[in-house]
Amino acid sequence: MAGSLVVPVIDVQNDNFKELWPAMVVAIKTSSFVALDTELSGLGNRKSLLAESIEDRYKAICHAARSRSILSLGIACFKKLDHKVTDTYLVQVYNLTLLCSEEYIIEPQSVQFLVQHGFDFNKQYGHGIPYCKGNNKGGSDDRGVHIRALFTELLRARKPLVLHNGLIDMAFLYQCFYAHLPERLATFTADLSEMFPAGIYDTKYVTEFELRLTASYLEYAYKKCKLDNSRSLTSGAPGPHVHIEFCQYAGHMSTYVDYKECPDVASSEGQTDICQRFSAFGWCPNGSQCPLSHDTDLIILQDEKGKEDKRKKRRRQKNKRSGGGDVAEGSSIFDGAPQNKIPHMEVDQDATPGEQQEETAESCPDSVAVMDRDGNTQQNDGESIKVDSEGNGMCKDNTDSRNSAPTDDGTKTDNGVESSTVGAGREKSTDAQKKKVDTGTHRAGFDAFMTGYIFACSCTLTKKEEVKGEAEEKEHKEEEQSWLPTCLNKVYLSGKAAPLNVVKSTFSKSSKAHMQKMEMVWSGRM
Repeated sequence: MAGSLVVPVIDVQNDNFKELWPAMVVAIKTSSFVALDTELSGLGNRKSLLAESIEDRYKAICHAARSRSILSLGIACFKKLDHKVTDTYLVQVYNLTLLCSEEYIIEPQSVQFLVQHGFDFNKQYGHGIPYCKGNNKGGSDDRGVHIRALFTELLRARKPLVLHNGLIDMAFLYQCFYAHLPERLATFTADLSEMFPAGIYDTKYVTEFELRLTASYLEYAYKKCKLDNSRSLTSGAPGPHVHIEFCQYAGHMSTYVDYKECPDVASSEGQTDICQRFSAFGWCPNGSQCPLSHDTDLIILQDEKGKEDKRKKRRRQKNKRSGGGDVAEGSSIFDGAPQNKIPHMEVDQDATPGEQQEETAESCPDSVAVMDRDGNTQQNDGESIKVDSEGNGMCKDNTDSRNSAPTDDGTKTDNGVESSTVGAGREKSTDAQKKKVDTGTHRAGFDAFMTGYIFACSCTLTKKEEVKGEAEEKEHKEEEQSWLPTCLNKVYLSGKAAPLNVVKSTFSKSSKAHMQKMEMVWSGRM
């Protein structure tokens, strides 16, 4: 079984932003890849976000990004350690509380859900890091210590960007910290391809099309990857395996740290009362009032019991594709889902893609808080609407869970803090730290960590398959070229069998605002 993992998340507010700025910049610049996640004030009309036309979807996302705001930003920097065992990462996680200085819409259902999951609006309005959206509002981007300048540092670092169902995240990041969103989707993707030359990776696409997990909402994918990695390690299976190390924060720095715990996966013996709707999508319209279990650990273990049925289903799907049969554009809604879950998805398999999307959007009452990152109306797992799934959360906010004593085996990192080894998922924590950990749900910082962990495990699994029998030198060379070549610049689209490709087409041009920004970024003036 997987070991308990305790993740230190640094809480960044306006009061300590300048103090933590150098460490954040160093963490970004020295990372191998950076995972991001956002919490948003809302997204507006849910049906528009599921429009059959991708261009129409983009227009709806633009409207949301221009009228709503980012409430918090999670940044997880994963640095691969060459001097350690293969696929060992030093991870630094930051949770930034933000406050837009302009008027913006905040949806009551989003507020309600965030409060239920520990988001502190008093702290946001009293200590949030201020920012202005669009083009250079509130002063030039090339001066000062502020969130727009931090985003610029991310661009200048030229690191791979990792998100989970990231189209909405990228649109909000662009509008809030970069420039006004362009009117056309092709222009937007052209801009993104130049902003992140090392590539964009979407772990929602990775889990659906590369790993082909039974479910792909964030918490499920993270726990499944963690469980498989731990089993592989403890069974003595040939590597590589993912090993995680965290910085050990002592003294004054420890007052900024919250510890988020992902407990061991429990046994599923004698437990069968699973909510199949939550099992399939990571949401349930009944929320915490549902009498059935929303335990992701239990869901994973019971899914594994039907592994052979899932293999047969995937084999049939593969044969259909290889045999030249057309796969319905909306078929990815059911991709990898076991037979016992499909009846609870409330989507007509014989309906057209547009009808499927409309039915999915209407499958829950208006009182449901938000829409899941899979594009389904829900109490959200933190993906499309950016507030985590209802039920068995993983990192509930607890402002008291801060102090921690340093361990004896700490080693200095680039930014002067100590690191402690976590191995393949088991934290070497002190008794003092164990008393301060929190096992609740959701924060942007922890969601960013989960996203990065899924990506690291996916790269390791892919490497196991691709480099068998190859020379180590060739393996290293290929890894430098691309982390996951088959998933590079492919962003998941709900209800679509094909992803959005983040490329600059010969028929599209970059936006004028973007070209001006890029000139400033690469010339070093920002």
